Amino acid sequence: AGLWTVFTLGGVGSKPAPQLEQCSPLANQSLLLLLVLANLTDAPDTPNPYRQAIMSFKNTQDSTAFSSSNPHAFQINFNSLYTALCEQQKSDQATLLLYMLLHQNGNVRTYVLARTDIESLV
Repeated sequence: AGLWTVFTLGGVGSKPAPQLEQCSPLANQSLLLLLVLANLTDAPDTPNPYRQAIMSFKNTQDSTAFSSSNPHAFQINFNSLYTALCEQQKSDQATLLLYMLLHQNGNVRTYVLARTDIESLV
């Protein structure tokens, strides 16, 4: 496809750019950077702080107290995250982030399983 685009100079017959890259290239690059940083391998003496943050962040709407025992802990609005992931499911990067969150963060997994509109994600 790339060679055909060069021959036609991006004209007729070329594939359009994905919608995510057209509307927000900074968001797309930020998501790719987040995925790379979170998937770096751990060193024997120092664990990956990005992976630890991904594995442990909590919902801002959670009624339990926020403990700061983990130096990489933070809170995010899960409803906004869920909505954004549902809107961007045509993007491979967003799907990979969702997959990683469901498998590595129990708080996100519990939230998604408790949702009644899971069909919008699927």
